[in-house]
Amino acid sequence: MKLPLSWVKEFVNLPAKITAEQISQAFTRVGFEVESIEYQGQDLKGPLVVGKVLSIEELTEHKKPIRYVGLDVGSGKKRFVICGARNFKVNDLVVVAIPGAVLPGNFVISSRQTYGKLSDGMICSAKELGISEEHAGIIVLPEGKIGSDVIKLLEITDVIFDIAVNPDRGYAMSIRGLARELAGSLKCKFIDPAELVKNSKLKSLNSAKAITVKIEDKTGADQIFIRTVENVNAKRQTPIWMQRRIEKCGMRSISLAVDITNYVMLELGQPLHAFDAAVINGGLKVSRANKFTKLTTLDKVERKLQPDNLVICDSNSVLALAGTMGGLASEVTHETKRIALEAAHFNPSSVAKNSRFHKLSSEASRRIERNTDPALTEIASGRAAALLIELADAKYVGSSSAGIAIKKRKVKISIESISKLIGKSYSIKQVRDALLLIGCKVMGKGAVLNIEVPTWRPDLESSADFAEEIARLTGYEVIPLTLPVGKAGAKLSDMQIRRRQVATSLANQGFTEVINYPFVSQELIDLLGFTGDRAKSFRLLNPMSEDAPLLRTHLIPGLLTTLGRNLSRGAKDLAIFEIGTVFRNTAKTIKGQSPETNKRPSAKTIEEIFASVPKQMLFVAGVVSGEKLKSTWQGEGSKFDWSDAVSKVIEIITATGNNFEIANCELAPWHPGRCAEFKVDGKVVAHAGEIHPRVLAELNLPERSCT
Repeated sequence: MKLPLSWVKEFVNLPAKITAEQISQAFTRVGFEVESIEYQGQDLKGPLVVGKVLSIEELTEHKKPIRYVGLDVGSGKKRFVICGARNFKVNDLVVVAIPGAVLPGNFVISSRQTYGKLSDGMICSAKELGISEEHAGIIVLPEGKIGSDVIKLLEITDVIFDIAVNPDRGYAMSIRGLARELAGSLKCKFIDPAELVKNSKLKSLNSAKAITVKIEDKTGADQIFIRTVENVNAKRQTPIWMQRRIEKCGMRSISLAVDITNYVMLELGQPLHAFDAAVINGGLKVSRANKFTKLTTLDKVERKLQPDNLVICDSNSVLALAGTMGGLASEVTHETKRIALEAAHFNPSSVAKNSRFHKLSSEASRRIERNTDPALTEIASGRAAALLIELADAKYVGSSSAGIAIKKRKVKISIESISKLIGKSYSIKQVRDALLLIGCKVMGKGAVLNIEVPTWRPDLESSADFAEEIARLTGYEVIPLTLPVGKAGAKLSDMQIRRRQVATSLANQGFTEVINYPFVSQELIDLLGFTGDRAKSFRLLNPMSEDAPLLRTHLIPGLLTTLGRNLSRGAKDLAIFEIGTVFRNTAKTIKGQSPETNKRPSAKTIEEIFASVPKQMLFVAGVVSGEKLKSTWQGEGSKFDWSDAVSKVIEIITATGNNFEIANCELAPWHPGRCAEFKVDGKVVAHAGEIHPRVLAELNLPERSCT
């Protein structure tokens, strides 16, 4: 999350002389890693002014298109500069560097002869000013007084912190959340922007004309708020201050309506979406895709919907992939007059499924997957509507909402239990002050406190959660160091011992352990000739690659693929093994379960999760190929053959302390005359032999390779 210091200052009363390094340390103290600090405008020096394009002369006699541009920069005389950009026209406002200005990289602007003309300055792009990587064209300003200072107008001088936000800290994916954390760390006053917005009331024009909404799938969303505005002047440009704040946070300005939704999301942490209300038939609803099969999203990609995809639709069609991306059909354009603003509290798991299945991650989905504040749906939609009224001359029509009322969670914590968990004694005042910093309401004055948990912290449930927060906010450095005491008699499990015995045995014989992805293709299963349980694989809903969408039922496919990859990179003689899980089909499975991410699943849910996954067993397999011994002056070498594979299995079984029986057998993918079967207590436990020549030829592997 990128955090501009200029924006944070609106909500935190920072000390006047505080430095960027001190702010970075303050974030680190409360568990937020600052990955980088960007100083914008530090090496920029004026004069940089707003200029108006008066004339454009096209110079066509050169190899590339060049323009000789006449400008009014407020000095009383016309100034001419050479420019190669094509994205501006007469009467546009542009950024002009006057001779004497210094741009990033110590680039000094001066008057000079070029292309046979005197260029008395420079028209600047965002990249040349050091405020963006955008360099396809120069900056065209939506507003500004001719001759005014651009450094002040564009708020170029700023410090931007790039902060890593952990998955359980969804509230911190916003200026509001990070400002609260900074204020808590520095013990400064925090001004909650949500409280400021809450106090501004919107007057309905005609609530009966507002777009209605309902939630049909209550597992996918528990709250949604729709606000309708009309008479929108969608051609209005986004004001410079809003553009710059959005850009400083790593996003780009698109259009006024979209920029407003993004601005509110960055400010408060609540994703919003703007629909063109003119295309909505019969109101909006949150449901599963069910009968709807496709949706063209805003990125102009037609997406095939799964029946369980969570969507927002009207009576005729799907209008958005809920919490992820809107549909192209309901996009707000320059012709839009009526807008429906949507803010919802979606189930993080449902949005994560949408995002993974469609390989579509957005700023909205990243926030919802981390869990958003349910109390913000009404507040954020109101903030966005107010900005549309202010900046686009819109009229407020009314609102519609659906879902359950927000329940305030209350938890009791004991000061004694908190102190025990952390390993340090805390006073009631220390605990109370720490919890107030993160937005908790604290009641009681004794050894047991009643805590009202803030809506943006669904992760705070037990004493352990509150102990973590108190330790974080009061400082880890004050916790006394104590040596951990190991449990007497702690030892490896029988399975761990057996696994180490097998791995050590193979390593002592010259094998190298590999770890492969547990995914395989149907084509490879068919090629290897697997039958029965070894051929019954599970297909993933969201595979990492469509080339390998199935869970493996055997280790051999992955080992043969790894063998081929190493041979293609110059290796000649290989002995590799893998110890890993395989997935076998069970007699009965139930539909897969997705537990909530913000609380511990119940015992029943855990039971259902295990019942929904295939049987998983730990296997070991190895592959040998090439020369076992190199030829030297002392004698000829020898190649691996199927007897080596058999001997390795014998050593593995012996290493685990078992007796075995061995017999010839025929089983794919081995050579029918060169395959052995091993039994322990009458049960088949292993096979070894030479891979079938047909399989080796298809995979372009050396002859006589064995497994």
